[in-house]
Amino acid sequence: MTTTIEEVKKFWDDRPCNVRHSDKEIGTLEYFKEVTDKKFFVEPHIKTFSDFERWGGKYVLEIGCGMATAGVNFAANGAHYTGVELSNESLELAKKRFEAFQQNGDFYCGNAEKLSTFVPVKTYDLIYSFGVIHHSPYPELIISEIKKYMDENSVLKIMLYAKDSWKNYMIDAGFDQPEAQYGCPIANTYTKQDVVELLDGYDVVSIEQDHIFPYQVEPYKKGEYVKQPWFAEMPPEMFRTLEKNLGWHLLITAKLK
Repeated sequence: MTTTIEEVKKFWDDRPCNVRHSDKEIGTLEYFKEVTDKKFFVEPHIKTFSDFERWGGKYVLEIGCGMATAGVNFAANGAHYTGVELSNESLELAKKRFEAFQQNGDFYCGNAEKLSTFVPVKTYDLIYSFGVIHHSPYPELIISEIKKYMDENSVLKIMLYAKDSWKNYMIDAGFDQPEAQYGCPIANTYTKQDVVELLDGYDVVSIEQDHIFPYQVEPYKKGEYVKQPWFAEMPPEMFRTLEKNLGWHLLITAKLK
């Protein structure tokens, strides 16, 4: 039985992504700053991949903006930002984040599988989606919809979960789960060839692999960064090599053919 988009929406409404990354009062500037710091400390590759400074003065459309951790950084660097989100609860937090940081942006709530039915079609310089499309019942529909917002100069940058990854092997062995919260309805994983096939009609410029979460979960929940013993003993260069070959995140850059 196919998981419905309503089930996906309920999951993220019940607990927006990263909502527990701070014990400060939700919606305050201090709360959002702590969430941002924690996110980028654990996933530093996001800054490199997003390249926020590059998009100053450009038009950026984010598919699945969540709490707008990336979104507010695009806006703070001068981008004309538009965020799309399925979860009402997440979108409200995104709006509060923009208010807290005194940034401007446009926001739309809806199912990106039907993007052009609720977001006015125009050309964007960057279409960005980090860790979202793989949660859709029909990711190919989102990829098809995105084309309507691109021209030959537009760039698509997305992150999808990697099938050939340390985390996925741990999931298969019963030692892990796709998301921090239990019960994620859909978390598709992809090989690099799967990505090429999904992005039919696109020129895939690059696919890089990154990110292994090395910390023990219970201390991490308390804000303590204690590495798993096998990662603690590993030389940093070896760990980075492991991330580049077995990371959970496929970092994909593409353009229209």
